[in-house]
Amino acid sequence: MQFSKSTDYALHALLHLGHSDRRNNVGIKELSARLSVSESYLSKIMSKLRQDGIVRAVPGVNGGYELARPAEQITFLDVIQVIEGRQQLFECSNSNSQQHQLLAEAGAVPSEQECPKKSGCLVEKVMDGAEQNLHRYLREHTIQSVLDEAFKRCNHEVNKK
Repeated sequence: MQFSKSTDYALHALLHLGHSDRRNNVGIKELSARLSVSESYLSKIMSKLRQDGIVRAVPGVNGGYELARPAEQITFLDVIQVIEGRQQLFECSNSNSQQHQLLAEAGAVPSEQECPKKSGCLVEKVMDGAEQNLHRYLREHTIQSVLDEAFKRCNHEVNKK
C-alpha cells in the first residue's frame, strides 16, 4: 500500500501550519515554497482540507491558511481519509470461487460438527484486522504529537552541544 504525494504534502503543510505562530496564517506562496510544490497543486490539497474542516482559509491580501482546530485534534487518519478517500483498503473479490469455499469450510469447525451456513472470507478477516490496526495507529498520531516529537529532538540536539 502506498499513499499519494498529496497525502505527504497535506501532512507536511499541516505540520508547518501547526508550527507557525497561531496568530498568523500562512499564505499559499510560503507553504508551496517550503514544500517545494506548485501553488496550484497545493491549493487543490488545501481546498480538500478546508472542505473537511481541517484548515480554515483566511481571505484578503494577507490571507492564507490556518488550522481550523487544535493540532492535537487532527489525526493522521483524518488527513489520509480526506486526501485518499474513506474506502475500505481490501475487498474480497473471490468470494464465489471453489477455493474460497474450501478455505471458509476448512478452518471453521471440525468435520463432525455442522459448518456454519455463511463463513466469512478468512483472507478478508486477516486484511480487515490489519486495516483496523493501521487505523488505530494513525488515530493515535496527531499533528501535535509529531510537532512535540520534533521539539524534543531539537532540544535534545541543543543540549548535546
